[in-house]
Amino acid sequence: MEKKHPELSLSEVHGSVETEVKGNFLKRLFAFIGPAYLVSVGYMDPGNWATDLAGGSRFGYALLWVLLMSNLIALLLQSLSARLGVVARRDLAQASRELYHPAANIFNYILAEIAIAATDLAEVVGMAIGLQLLFDIPLVWGVAISVLDAFLLLFLMQLGIRKLEAFILGLVTVIGGAFAVQMFLAKPVVSEMASGFIPSIPDSEALFIAIGIIGATVMPHNLYLHSALVQTRKISRNPEGLRRAIKFNIIDSAIALNLALFVNAAILILAAAVFHKNGYDGVSEIQDAHQLLEPLLGKSYAPALFAIALIAAGQSSTVTGTLAGQIVMEGYLHLRIAPWLRRLITRLLAVVPAMLVISLLGERATGDMLVLSQVILSMQLGFAIVPLLHYVSDKKRMGAFAIGFWAKLGGWVSAIVIVLLNINLVIQQIGTWLDVAGPKSWMIYTFVIPPLVFAFGMLVYIVLRPLLVRLPEAKTRIPHGEFAGIANITAPEYRKIAIALDFSAADKKALEHALHVGGKEADYLLIHAVETAGAWVMGSDIHDLETRTDVQNLEEYAQSLRELGYRCEALIGYGTAKKAVPLLVNENNVDLLVMGAHGHHTFKDLIFGTTVGAVRHAVKMPVLVVR
Repeated sequence: MEKKHPELSLSEVHGSVETEVKGNFLKRLFAFIGPAYLVSVGYMDPGNWATDLAGGSRFGYALLWVLLMSNLIALLLQSLSARLGVVARRDLAQASRELYHPAANIFNYILAEIAIAATDLAEVVGMAIGLQLLFDIPLVWGVAISVLDAFLLLFLMQLGIRKLEAFILGLVTVIGGAFAVQMFLAKPVVSEMASGFIPSIPDSEALFIAIGIIGATVMPHNLYLHSALVQTRKISRNPEGLRRAIKFNIIDSAIALNLALFVNAAILILAAAVFHKNGYDGVSEIQDAHQLLEPLLGKSYAPALFAIALIAAGQSSTVTGTLAGQIVMEGYLHLRIAPWLRRLITRLLAVVPAMLVISLLGERATGDMLVLSQVILSMQLGFAIVPLLHYVSDKKRMGAFAIGFWAKLGGWVSAIVIVLLNINLVIQQIGTWLDVAGPKSWMIYTFVIPPLVFAFGMLVYIVLRPLLVRLPEAKTRIPHGEFAGIANITAPEYRKIAIALDFSAADKKALEHALHVGGKEADYLLIHAVETAGAWVMGSDIHDLETRTDVQNLEEYAQSLRELGYRCEALIGYGTAKKAVPLLVNENNVDLLVMGAHGHHTFKDLIFGTTVGAVRHAVKMPVLVVR
C-alpha cells in the first residue's frame, strides 16, 4: 500500500481521449460520448429491478411519476457533476476535501464506501440470480462465481478507456434490446400508463418503494464517477472549449440517462401490465418475475431475455462500482492501493454479506436485500449532493462557469425532497421497530437512534459549513491566467530522438519530421512493438515468423539511415505498443519521441482505442505526433 497525493482523477486515463476532431457536429459529439454510458449502467443495475418490480406489481403504473422525477433529478445532478469535472478538473471527492474539515471528510468517505458496497451487493445478487435462472446454478455458487469477474475491470482498463466504454455500451444495448422485445410482448395500455405520471403515494409501503426507486435511480457513487470520467477527455482550456465540453457532456448525459429511464420504466410497466393486471400484486422477487413471464406472456424466450438482461446489467454495473471506489479512496484519503486489491475489497464487501444472508435466511431473502440496498443508497444521497451544489455554485472556485439561479434552485429542491423523504422513512421505520421490540426497545434507543442523530448532525454541518465559514480559496484554474512573458524562451536541443514505426504509410512522415528536427547531429532510435499473442506471452523469447520479419524490416530502415549519414539504432519491443514503446524510450533516456498518428476516427476510436494517447501519458519526454 502506497500513500500518494495524486492530483489527477483516474490518472492512468486522464486526458487520454482527444476531442479536437475535425468534421460535423456528430463527429465532434462522438468524441465526448462515453462517460455518461458508464454512469447510466448504475441506473439500470439489478437493484433497480427489485424496486421497479415491487412498485409495478404492487401499485401498477402509479409510481411511474417517481421514475420520471428521479430521471430529471439524475439528469440535473449528473450534468452538475460533469461541469465540476470539466471546469474545476476535480472529482467530487477532491472537491469535498477542499470544502470540509478532515474529520468530516473521513465520515463522508465512510458513507461513500457504504454506498459503493450497497451498489456492489445489488450487482452480486443480480448476477447470481441471472446465472441461476439461465443455468440452474445454486444462488450461493452464483455469488461465489461473481468474485471471478473481480479482475474484468483491470483487463478492460489496460485496453484503454474507449474500449471500456465500448464494452459497456454493448451490454447496455443488450439490456435495452431485451426489454424492448418484452415490452412489445406485454402490450401495455397507453392510457393507463399515462395515468401513472400523475403524482400520488398510495400508502407507506409505496413511500418505501418510492424512496428505493429514487435511491436506485439517483445513485451517490455515480456523482463521484461522472466528475472523474469526463476528465478522460482532452479539451481546450479556454472559455469556448469549456463551454463546448459542458454542452456535449450534457447531451451525452441526456441520451444515456433517457436510455436508463426506458429500461427502468420498461421493468415497472412490464410488472404492471403482466403481474399487477393478472392479480399478482406481491411480485418483488426477480425469480418470481422470471417464472411468471412465460405462462403470462405465452412466449418461451421471454424468461431467457429477462435473465440475459439481468446478467448484462450486473456485469456492466460491477465495472463502474470499482472505478467509483478508486475515485473516493484517492480523492478523500489521498490513498491509492493496487487496482486488483481495490477491486477485491469492493467485491468482498458485497459477497460476504450476500452469502451470509442467503445461507441464514434462504434464497427468498434476496428481493428484500436488493430493495434494502437501494434504500441505503438513497439515504447517502444528501451527503453527496450538498457538497456538489456548494462547489459548483461558488464563483470564486468556478468563475464564470458557476451555476445560475435556476440550476441552484433545481439542485437544492432536489436535495431537500430527497432528504425529507428519507427523514420520514427513518422515523416510520424506527416507530415500526419500537412497536415490534417491546421490552427490548432499549436496544433501539441505545444502538440505532444515536448514530442516526449523529448522521443528521453531520448533514446539517455539511449544509451550513460552506455558508458560514469562508474556507481558504482554492480557485479553479480556468482562463485566463497572467501573461508570464516570453523573453527567456530558448530552443530545445534534442540529442537522442526515438521514432516509433509500425511499417505503415505513416512511417515516412514520422521519419521526415524527426530527421528535420534532429539533423545529423542527433542520435536516432528506431523502435517497433511486436504485438502478436506469442509476443505478449513469451516476450523476447518469441522467434516466430512475424517477429523475424519485423526485426528485418526495422534493421533495413536503420541501415538506410546509416547510409545517408545518420547515427541510428534499431530496437524491438514485445506486447502492446502502448506498453512496449514507453518502456523502450524511458529506458534509453530519449529526449523526443516521434510517432505517426492513427488513421481512424469516431466509431473506430471507441472500438480500438488510441495508442498515441496511452503512450503520451506514459513517457517522460515531449511527444511529436505526425499525421
